[in-house]
Amino acid sequence: MNHMKKLIKKTIASTVTAVTPVATKSPAAPVAAKTPVKAVSAKTPIVTAAAPIVIEAKIDVGFGNKLFARGQGAGLSWDHGIPLECVDSQTWRLTVPAKDKLQFKLLLNDSVWAQGEDVVAAPGKKVEVIPAF
Repeated sequence: MNHMKKLIKKTIASTVTAVTPVATKSPAAPVAAKTPVKAVSAKTPIVTAAAPIVIEAKIDVGFGNKLFARGQGAGLSWDHGIPLECVDSQTWRLTVPAKDKLQFKLLLNDSVWAQGEDVVAAPGKKVEVIPAF
């Protein structure tokens, strides 16, 4: 057993001493080893970057018409809509960065509300809807 402990310590020591720091070209450059590193505990909340929510509507709204989204979260407002991009004759898309859930509803020409309940979408998800007006 003692022999095994010595072998493990020797292996760890040789592994640690085998790592050599890389020299920097500029003496003014900060050295990573001198920068303190803060440990993160399991209880520390981790802030994540915004993940896109993709809203995709499958509908032909007719020539000259547009779809808009109104809602709450990710820069949406219930007062005025954000236009969706026309991908093809049957597909409209809006991609928004979001850290929290998004609640929205689609409008035809930013004036006629889609029928039904509000739609809720989570960050990093794609929501496909078939609105009826």
